[in-house]
Amino acid sequence: MRFFDRWFQDKTRSVARHTSRRSFLRKAGVLLVGAGAVPLLPVARANTGPDDSSISGPEGEPGKCEYWRNCGMDGFLCTCCGGSHTSCPPGTEMAPMTWVGTCKNPADGRDYIIAYNDCCGKSTCNRCMCNRNEGDLPNYFPSKSNDINWCMGSSNNVYHCTTTILLGLAVS
Repeated sequence: MRFFDRWFQDKTRSVARHTSRRSFLRKAGVLLVGAGAVPLLPVARANTGPDDSSISGPEGEPGKCEYWRNCGMDGFLCTCCGGSHTSCPPGTEMAPMTWVGTCKNPADGRDYIIAYNDCCGKSTCNRCMCNRNEGDLPNYFPSKSNDINWCMGSSNNVYHCTTTILLGLAVS
């Protein structure tokens, strides 16, 4: 035990001889600021859900607000703005963050999880406005709210339109 105490004392004194309080405070400050900036990093979420070919039956028209996937929509449909219901128009980029909703497909009567991704980078499309808000929650639950500008994490935070991407079957 005496050996351990002596070894620990020698190491502590060696560190004290080779570093200053200012150096320690500088390193501690860099660590604290760096740790505080980690939540600000953008979040990338890739679409890993099933493709649309797994759903059969009359679903409606993706370019209309009444389309079953648009049940939680609040924005302009990308199908009217040069894109599709799953891809952004040329010259825009998909925001890395999204809000989600659960919509019932009338063709098979099943509920599906839909990701509403904003396309950013151009001025607002101003065509095919859709504001259904079914199941929308207040802003204290941001991941399920469509009242937020989700373009914040992209290189250009100007909103253009919104896509509706099928993530998967909602299992209860």
